[in-house]
Amino acid sequence: MSDASPSTPATQTAEPAAPSATTPVVKPRPAGAEPTSKPLPPFRVLLHNDDVNDMEYVVETLVSLAPMTAERAVEVMFEAHHRGVGLVLVTHRERAELYRDQFQSKLLVVSIEPAE
Repeated sequence: MSDASPSTPATQTAEPAAPSATTPVVKPRPAGAEPTSKPLPPFRVLLHNDDVNDMEYVVETLVSLAPMTAERAVEVMFEAHHRGVGLVLVTHRERAELYRDQFQSKLLVVSIEPAE
């Protein structure tokens, strides 16, 4: 047995590699050049009156699928019941389509239309 310690490799300082042809170069944004985005056009999600669904079921479904309180759901349900159509919410088209599909899967009659 020997008391000699194992030799350790010499540490080298790594220099940063030069960018290769495949490395993307990120350029800084000029001062004051903030990205611009247009808001998405709004769409209404409309609940239509029907003679099939119970009022309580409609309210429960509104609360479970849309961001609203039970009190607001009752207002929307009565608006649809008395006027034929009630405004559920206004959002962008893709989300409005999702709400429409979700409500239709619960057998409620819902449509969407541009809000402008």
